[in-house]
Amino acid sequence: MAISVGDRIPDVTLRTMTDDGPAPVQSGDVLGKGKVVLFAVPGAFTPTCSDHHLPGFVVRAEDLMAKGVDTIACVAVNDAFVMGAWGEAQGVGDKVVMLADGNGELTAALGLEMDGSGFGLGTRSQRYAAILEDGVVTDLMVEPGPGLEASSADAVLAKL
Repeated sequence: MAISVGDRIPDVTLRTMTDDGPAPVQSGDVLGKGKVVLFAVPGAFTPTCSDHHLPGFVVRAEDLMAKGVDTIACVAVNDAFVMGAWGEAQGVGDKVVMLADGNGELTAALGLEMDGSGFGLGTRSQRYAAILEDGVVTDLMVEPGPGLEASSADAVLAKL
């Protein structure tokens, strides 16, 4: 069953890239304090994710912060090396926290997996965005199919 409004974000170990290499972080620590916008992509470096989804949040980061957002975080079922390289390639800087859910533990705990095996991707995350207040989901926008509308930076801004 998928997470829904009113539920607390699960506390699992994720990874983020640091100057010293991959470092474990708890989702409860990164996503559980203040107002957080969490968005998920099926895969780093994939077309819609790289051309529209992540760049939209980078471009609109200041607008989101002006609406009271403390943290913007991107998660994907990729390893920390890939997420770090993708963040660098996209010029993310400190605007978006890049979270690696390499084993898909957060994605599974949220109930938001998708089967990408037909595309050679295996189990990945559905595309979604969530607004969290102190770790509790206040809004959840899951894409109903391919494409990017419900979970775009503009859609999140409209909900804030």
